[in-house]
This record gives sequence, structure tokens and C-alpha cells, in this order.
Amino acid sequence: MTEVLMPKATAVWLVDNTMLTFDQIAAFCNLHSLEVQGIADGEVAAGIKGLDPIATDQLSQEEIDRCVNDTELRLRRSDARLRETQRRSKGPRYTPLSRRQDRPNAIAWLVRYHPELKDAQISKLVGTTKQTINAVRDRTHWNISNITPQDPVTLGLSSQVDLDSAVQKAQERLQKKQAKAEKELAKRRTKNLSAAVGSGQPSALSNDTLSPAIQDKSESPNSEHADTPYSEKAYTEQSAAETPDENDDPEVEDVFSR
Repeated sequence: MTEVLMPKATAVWLVDNTMLTFDQIAAFCNLHSLEVQGIADGEVAAGIKGLDPIATDQLSQEEIDRCVNDTELRLRRSDARLRETQRRSKGPRYTPLSRRQDRPNAIAWLVRYHPELKDAQISKLVGTTKQTINAVRDRTHWNISNITPQDPVTLGLSSQVDLDSAVQKAQERLQKKQAKAEKELAKRRTKNLSAAVGSGQPSALSNDTLSPAIQDKSESPNSEHADTPYSEKAYTEQSAAETPDENDDPEVEDVFSR
């Protein structure tokens, strides 16, 4: 599999120095067009120095001009410098003496722009110790006043392929952790709700779960003595039964007619 050397740095250079479209740059650098647009807006690849693909024999000026004149065309890599991505062999990374003083700058950049990376990943990328990483993060490093965040790829301490791979693994780990936490929260809520329903707590019961008899007693607005206490209701019914009706008294004509 062939890839562009340092794709993000190459995309930065193409955005700044050519009139190519985002789709053309994305197709050449194996990036998404929205990512290239983010590079143009300054939201992506902050601090990455552009890499000239002409100087590295990945492109020719004639090829760039050909694609600028026709936006439907796609850039073709130069056959002279097509490179295959190579996985770094296991083992400690060797850092040249001339680059070792740049490690704190690279650590500061990784801590600021990629906080999702673990200390072990930063240590593997830059070739440093966890003690140095914690000192830079906590700003207790002996040279903290002179530390300036710089991209480790630009400094030559790491390759763009290794950096992208580490960031992708860190993001996938965070997504799995978040999904697991949401699943545990949903399970805990279901368990608490089941326990509340089993214990018959009013907060866990809705109006639909009440028995019809209770609803009829509490919601019957047409009941004749709904607001009357039981003793007053009984006395009223008894008085009504003992009071004779006026129509029941015999008339004088009815008595004498007999």
C-alpha cells in the first residue's frame, strides 16, 4: 500500500500554496474533504508545518497546474518517490542527540492538542519517560519557561503514520469507555425502577397502574354525598326516611265521604 509522505503536512502546504480544491487535496493525501477544509480554516493540524511535495519528489509542478486548470482531475503521485508505509519495529526508539532537547516541546504539543493519548503512547511516540511527561503536564519541568509546544512530526521525533495511529486508537478507546458507561447507567436505572415498582412506592406507580375501584372512588364527581362525612350522610338519610310526606295527610272530604 502506497501513501503520501506526511499527508497532513502535505495537505497544509497544498492548501497554502496552490489553488487546488479540497476534494483534490483530500484524494491525494488520503484525507476527508471536511478535514482539508478544517486545515484551511485553521481548526485541524494546528502547529503542523507544511511539507512541500515537489521538494520531496511526490509531485511535479506540471501535475499541479494540470489539476488546477480542471477541477475534475485528480493528482497523480510521481513514480520516483512513491513510498510504502513501514511499521516501526518493536523496541525502544532511538532519538539522535541533536533532537533530544526537543522532546519536551513535542510532549507539550501532544499534551495540549491530544489529551486523549495515554502516557505510554506519548512515551512510545517521542521516546521519553513518564516522569518527563508528568513534569511537562504539571509544569514542574526544570526548563518549563523555555518549552514551546511543537509538532513531533515536524521535529522529526515521530512519523505522521505513527501519530495518526496512536490518536485513532485513543479515540476508539474513549468511545468504548463512554458506551460502556452509558450502558451501565441504563442498567442501573432499570434496576432502580424495578425495585421501586416491586416495593409499591407511589413515585414508581402512575395513574394507569391504580386499581379501577380506587379510581372510581377518587374520581367520581357525580357522587351525591362525595364531600359529606359518613355520620352526617347517615343522619340525613335517616331523617329523610322518618319525615312524612305532606301528600300522605287525609283530606276532610275523604273522611266524611266514608
